[in-house]
Amino acid sequence: MESEASWESLYAIHLGRKVLENRPVSEGNEGVEEFTVSLDSILPYDILERIFSFLPMASTIRATSVCKRWYHIIHSKRFIRANKLPQMPWYFMFTCNEAAAGYAYDPVLRKWYNIDLPCIEKSNWFVSSSHGLVCFMDNDSRSRIFVCNPITKDCKRLLEPPGAKFPDYSSLAMSVDRNSHHYTIVVVKSKQVPGDFSVWDFSIHIYRSESKSWVSSIKEVLSGWRGGDECVICNGVLYCLIHSTGVLGNADLRHSLIMYDLLARSSHASLMCMSIPVPCSLTCGRLINLKERLVMVGGIAKYDRPDIIKGIGIWELNKREWQEVARMPHRFFQGFGELDDVFASSGIEDLIYIQSYGATALLVFDMSQKQWKWSVKCPVTKRFPLQLFTGFCFEPRLEAVS
Repeated sequence: MESEASWESLYAIHLGRKVLENRPVSEGNEGVEEFTVSLDSILPYDILERIFSFLPMASTIRATSVCKRWYHIIHSKRFIRANKLPQMPWYFMFTCNEAAAGYAYDPVLRKWYNIDLPCIEKSNWFVSSSHGLVCFMDNDSRSRIFVCNPITKDCKRLLEPPGAKFPDYSSLAMSVDRNSHHYTIVVVKSKQVPGDFSVWDFSIHIYRSESKSWVSSIKEVLSGWRGGDECVICNGVLYCLIHSTGVLGNADLRHSLIMYDLLARSSHASLMCMSIPVPCSLTCGRLINLKERLVMVGGIAKYDRPDIIKGIGIWELNKREWQEVARMPHRFFQGFGELDDVFASSGIEDLIYIQSYGATALLVFDMSQKQWKWSVKCPVTKRFPLQLFTGFCFEPRLEAVS
């Protein structure tokens, strides 16, 4: 792991500074007629657009604060249309147990940026992201939902979702259509039926930005299973990780995967009839959308102690079969601890981030190269033993609007 910290304030560069007027550089001596020249004024728009297209996102953000001309070029519809390629995902690490303060990691420049997130109040809120937008849901009533762009700070609060108030378990998923820019948000709620721990109400509620309204799509009773806090949308299908309500020490798998087609308008069969078992006994699982493929990062449980983690694996779902992609080498796994739920994980495109709740170390796995490596060290140190850290990744984009 690299020892030096590299960070700076992104918003001191972009949003916190007034855009400057374009001024020429003066050269000349006293008594001699002043000669002014501006290289920026010489370069035509198309050349500047070409130059800006090669910049990493952080450098593009900086360029918008140089002068009004550069700002308008980068925010022009022509430039945005010509630069729709996916961006390397940034990882935002919460560095406080209560407040939503933290730093964002840029894997291209390998730097951390001190940025302020809009809307979110606490680090324990539910988070989901897609194509430049991030969705937050509070962890108390599960009814306050916001959509924002972390880079531009554009933010909007959505209508309160339907369904049970104060559910026992909830999960949040978001998907943005890259062509229309409309987005879909799903809130999954699970609430125990009074008097029977093995029976749980399970409901799915869908918000579509084009209609600006919620629809309660499914309400089903699960027997022996309950919802959790993990769900994701891949290619129009919602995947949810559910948990067994059986005794911890049994030999059965503690998790299973259920799926629901968000595009289907007709009636559905029972969700459990189409459930997919997890590839092995897991302590926990994180569901990730990588290029519309479902990937799961899971804590591998000890055979005789299913509440103890012995390693971390990565699997990809191919039709209804899990295919193992990689297992974390032991030298990286050291320090993650032995409890059942010890890490956060998220990813976009080909990058997967894995972070221990007990440390600021951030591990990056490249799916295309099958390579593990540590990020540059986050500029935060652990102040007390019980301090916890978590985070999420998002795609930095200037044009994404809530």
